[in-house]
Order: sequence, then C-alpha cells, then structure tokens
Amino acid sequence: MDVQQMIDGVRDALTVRRVFGDPYERNGMTVIPVAKVQGGGGGGEGDSRDGKGGGGGGGLSVRPAGVFVVRGQEVRWRPAVDVNRLVVGAQVVAVVALVTWGGVAKAWLRRQEAAPTPG
Repeated sequence: MDVQQMIDGVRDALTVRRVFGDPYERNGMTVIPVAKVQGGGGGGEGDSRDGKGGGGGGGLSVRPAGVFVVRGQEVRWRPAVDVNRLVVGAQVVAVVALVTWGGVAKAWLRRQEAAPTPG
C-alpha cells in the first residue's frame, strides 16, 4: 500500500456517514444517531540503503454525541452522556479543591500562630 492509498482510505473513513447514523423509527418518532468523528493520517516515502522505503500511519476516533429525535414537526436534540468523562471531571475538581483548601488551611494556621494572644 502506498501513501496515497492510505490517505484515500483515511479520507473515505471520515465521511458524513460516520457522523450521522441510519435513522430508525420507534413509537411514532424518528431517531437519528450522531457521533463526533476525528481522524487523520500521514506518511512519507524516502530512500533507504535498499533504494526505497516509506511509512505511514493514521487514526480514527468516534464517540457518540447524541441523537436527533423527530416527532411530527418537532425536532429535539438529546446529547449523549459520557459517564467516564463526568467521573474524571469530578475527580479533577476534587483534587483542585483539596489542594486549594490545603493552601488556605496552612495560611490560616500561620496567621493564628502569628496573632497575639489576648490576655
């Protein structure tokens, strides 16, 4: 496979068909799944000791984004919920809060030690 074939393959993978799934009907409404698609690829050819060489690579990431729900003349967007992202986000917030609270507590203790005692 040459580099151009690889790039063409990646381009074919990044089509609108990957973003919008086939619509299906349930209970009088039409549901259209939607995904977030990211990808890319690259490669090169060059000379080696044997006279010719090359290489390349590519990647594709597809994540659910949500669905469009069509009922009569009404269209609604229902986003997908990525529980893993929510958990990681909550952990980051907790770590930042603990680090911040630790700094505030140290400063408060230093002020308490430096303050004159009544008496």
